[in-house]
Amino acid sequence: MLKEFRDFIAKGNVMDMAIGVVMATAFTAIVNSLVEDIIMPIVAFFTGSTDFTDIVLQIGNTKLMVGNFIQSIVSFLIIALVLFFVMKGVATLKNTFMKEEKVDDEEEEAKPSQEEILLTEIRDLLKNK
Repeated sequence: MLKEFRDFIAKGNVMDMAIGVVMATAFTAIVNSLVEDIIMPIVAFFTGSTDFTDIVLQIGNTKLMVGNFIQSIVSFLIIALVLFFVMKGVATLKNTFMKEEKVDDEEEEAKPSQEEILLTEIRDLLKNK
């Protein structure tokens, strides 16, 4: 059973997933900092505040914390927008590099290999005899 567990942990999928979780955690810190430290101050400049948590709807003795919900929606939308632009940029870079690699591969395929050149020369020499 221990051997099976060790084999399971050592598989590439589990290790890839663990690396993905760690990278996602680090990336989350970057995105949160971008939203809180750069984008929200810009929003505050235009709206006067970035804190909507003070908005409360009182119904009888019950308080509905509408501001917390609005705050969550605004944060989600800004984070989603930032991630959209990041992913769009990554896709653009990936497409750019993939096109360059395809062009390089096509150029290499168009050129005959050393073996083909030598075989062609040998064929031509045999034809001329």
